[in-house]
Amino acid sequence: MTPDVPRLDVRALLDALGDPRATETFSPVLGVPLVAVEVPDGAAAAGLAGLVDPSRSAVDVRALPCVVVLVAPDPAVFTGVGHVPLLLGDVLLTDDPDAARPFVAPSDGSAAGLDALTAVAAANPLAASALALLLRSAEGLDVPAGLVAESATYSTLQAGAEFLRWRSGRPVKPAEGSGDRVRVEREGSLVRITLVRSQRRNALDAAMRDALAEAFALVIADPDGRLELRGDGPDFCAGGDLDEFGSRPDPALAHLTRLTRSPARLLHTVAGRATVHLHGACLGAGIELPAFAGRVVAAENTSIGLPEVTLGLVPGAGGTVSLPRRIGRQRTAWLGLSGQRVDATQALRWGLVDRVEEN
Repeated sequence: MTPDVPRLDVRALLDALGDPRATETFSPVLGVPLVAVEVPDGAAAAGLAGLVDPSRSAVDVRALPCVVVLVAPDPAVFTGVGHVPLLLGDVLLTDDPDAARPFVAPSDGSAAGLDALTAVAAANPLAASALALLLRSAEGLDVPAGLVAESATYSTLQAGAEFLRWRSGRPVKPAEGSGDRVRVEREGSLVRITLVRSQRRNALDAAMRDALAEAFALVIADPDGRLELRGDGPDFCAGGDLDEFGSRPDPALAHLTRLTRSPARLLHTVAGRATVHLHGACLGAGIELPAFAGRVVAAENTSIGLPEVTLGLVPGAGGTVSLPRRIGRQRTAWLGLSGQRVDATQALRWGLVDRVEEN
C-alpha cells in the first residue's frame, strides 16, 4: 500500500503557492515527499506558466522541497504552450509511449507509474527529495561543478537516517583481498580496459575506482589515444560495491576523496575518444560512468537502473551529471525515483545508448 499524496489540479497548486509558507506545506520533513499535478488539457498546461510568475505565486514550484510529478496522459496538451511548463516537473508522466523527451510513459500506464514513484518517495523521502533538488539545481552547471554538487549531496546522505537504516541491515564486511580489478591492453593508440571482477558482478569498489582512474589517465596523456571499456562475465557492472558503502567513517573526507580521484571527470575529459560496451546488469555506477562516453553500445540483454534512492542515497558516480546530458533530468529522475529499469530498446529510444547489438 502506498500512502496518499496530494493530487492537485493546476489551479489548486497555484492557490497553494500563493502562500509564502508553501515550502512547509509541501515538504518531506512534514510528511509530504511528493505532490502530483494533473494536467488533463491545454488550458491546464497553459496555466502552469503562472507557476513561474512572481506576480501570481509567492513561491516558485521549483523551490518546493518535495518531488513534483506532472501527470499529462496526453502530451499533446502542451502543444503551443512553450517549454517553460515542462521545466516545472521533476518527472513528467504520460500514457503515450511515443512521447518525446522529457516525458516518461511507463509500460503499465501513468497511474501505475505514479504509484511506483510514491512508494519509493514514501520509503526514503529525504533521499528522493535530495535527488529531485540536485537534478534541478545542477541543470545549468558544467561537469566539474555538477560532480562537486553530486558528491556533496551523496556525502550528506551518508550521514542521514535513511542510509544508516539500510546500512544497519547490511553489516560492513572485511575488505576484499588484493587482486586485479581491470585489465588494460594497448594496441597502437587504442587502450582496451576490461572490468575483471566478474565474481562480484564487476561491482565498483575503491580499488576499481583507482584502477579506472589510472587507465583513463593513460588515454588522456596520449593526444591520439582511444578508449574502449568492457566488462567480463554476465554483467557489465552491477553498481557500487555495497559492502563498501558507508565504510568510511568521515563523510567529509569521503567527499574530497571522491573528487580527488574521479573516473567520471577523467572519462568526461576523453569522452570524444571513448566507447563503452554494455551488457547484462548496468546499475548505478554501471550506467553513470558509461553515460559520459561519446559512444555507448548496448547488448540486447542490457538492463539499466539507478537504485541508490532505495538505499537512502543519490547516484554518486556521476550519474546526476552524465545521464541528464543524454536523456534530460526528468527521465533521469524517473530512473532514480521509480526503482524501475529500462531495457536496451528503451535506452536507445531515449538516447541513453547509441546502438544496440546482439548479445
